[in-house]
Amino acid sequence: MNKKPMTIRQFDEQFPDDDACLEHIFRVRYGGRHTCGKCKKGAKYYRVKKRRCYECEHCGYQVFPTVGTPFEKSRTSLRTWFHVMMMFCTTRNGVAAKEIQRATGVTYKTAWRMGHMIRQYMGYADGDAPLGGDGPGYPIVEADKAFIGGKDKRGQDDKAVVLGMAERKGDVLTRVIPDRRGTTVVPHIMRNVKPGSRIATDEARAFLELRDAGYRHGTINHAKKEYVRGQVHTNTIETFWRHLKRGIEGTHIWVSKKHLQSYLWEFEFRHNLRTAPHLMFDALLLAFPRAAAPSASRLADDQSVA
Repeated sequence: MNKKPMTIRQFDEQFPDDDACLEHIFRVRYGGRHTCGKCKKGAKYYRVKKRRCYECEHCGYQVFPTVGTPFEKSRTSLRTWFHVMMMFCTTRNGVAAKEIQRATGVTYKTAWRMGHMIRQYMGYADGDAPLGGDGPGYPIVEADKAFIGGKDKRGQDDKAVVLGMAERKGDVLTRVIPDRRGTTVVPHIMRNVKPGSRIATDEARAFLELRDAGYRHGTINHAKKEYVRGQVHTNTIETFWRHLKRGIEGTHIWVSKKHLQSYLWEFEFRHNLRTAPHLMFDALLLAFPRAAAPSASRLADDQSVA
């Protein structure tokens, strides 16, 4: 089975125009037949010409497939949206708004909003399944902090603090947090890592309370150039940080603290589907059936017209 991402040729064959994109969204969200919300009969729905909607064969009740998706209030063509989504799913280091503008011909403002909303849906599609588990068969979870953006000035710490939790050979979760203190860090870990899990961290004071919180906690001392001690190391999460920072610095140059979490969701999504890149595009589209009332924690309130 081919596990490579979708190519431009495959994209053009599957989505030649807006009608094909709308039909795909309808099939993904509603299937070939479903129970009508008005007459309560199992019905086949037919496309209404010149409108983004389908109507029930029995009573004419109309459904709009794009409601609850990034395309709902957008004047940008569906095929352009799909093209940009494919760009996000086939890159390794992110997609800049300028690249979207050059590839699609939309304005820079539209390109930025499209990228912003796709990142939010990447986070929503990826979800937040808890990591680790209590028992010998569960993988070790690595936790570490990263400091992104800002400037290094004496007496001024304006970098964004990001907490990362990575399950070895599994998923990664990230959170932008207000500070590096243990009272901030440990509650986030408790919400996202199962009790009793094995956790590996560095010697930072913020992680000292993990053992008292019910975790089997091992540390390494980077200050003494100790990077691996038996099964205790943080190489997995540090590799993710390197890839994230390379993507931000090389593609976006700089991102604001306000929108940093959406960029983290983007890199999480690609990392967590790294062994199945051919499924990224479909996974993003399959998020829409659950997206009629998106979670406020995963989707920002920016539903502006693109």
